[in-house]
Amino acid sequence: MGITSRLKQRAMGYSQKAMERLFADEKRAQKVVEVLGKAQQAKKSLDSTQRVVLHQLNFATRQDFKDLGRQLSGLKKRLRSLDEKIASL
Repeated sequence: MGITSRLKQRAMGYSQKAMERLFADEKRAQKVVEVLGKAQQAKKSLDSTQRVVLHQLNFATRQDFKDLGRQLSGLKKRLRSLDEKIASL
């Protein structure tokens, strides 16, 4: 077993113990869950605002790139299908 894997194992053990201690108290665990929920809501709001601002500035968002990737993938499939039809003629 190499030093890297031993360090990873140790780190995982320590993080597991820390999480167990953090969630041992029910009130503290509830607070952590609430904070995580608020953080997720804040991120969602930030992402939404960022999308609006980027579109107003005529910049592409991550979702725009994903959508274009899907369209490109569909076009590639269609092109292969047409190429096969032409080759069979």
